[in-house]
Amino acid sequence: MGFACGEFEIESVLPAAKMFQASVLDADQLFPKIMFQAIKSAELLQGDGGAGSIRKVKLVEGDSYMKHKVDALDKETFVYNYTIFEGDTLTDKFEKIVYETKWESTPAGGSIFKSSVKFYTLPGFDVPGESLLNKSKEKATAMVKAVEAYLQAN
Repeated sequence: MGFACGEFEIESVLPAAKMFQASVLDADQLFPKIMFQAIKSAELLQGDGGAGSIRKVKLVEGDSYMKHKVDALDKETFVYNYTIFEGDTLTDKFEKIVYETKWESTPAGGSIFKSSVKFYTLPGFDVPGESLLNKSKEKATAMVKAVEAYLQAN
């Protein structure tokens, strides 16, 4: 099994509490509305949404989906960590993908989304390169900007 990791940050003009609420706590209802080109639906399969909960996200392309387990959820410090452990996102190359995320406030009243991602490959596959991390950052940037635009408009 191989392993690769990376970190990235994305700025938002909106406060951390508001972005965390929308992008984490309200994500099951909000993402299919504002990211409809990528996400068909999201549902909680097990648990109450906190640590240990299992969530299934159905993607727009075909019958593709991903399941992830919530590893940590802290509403006070705006931390949300989860592991994708099943689905098309793993592309038969990865055992799992682990995300550790946090929203932090900025002095100007906005926020910064901080994320680290760890890719665990299955035996026989090369450790992913920089392009995979860049793809993760692009998807996260699209999510942050979609949430930000929605909140500004509503």
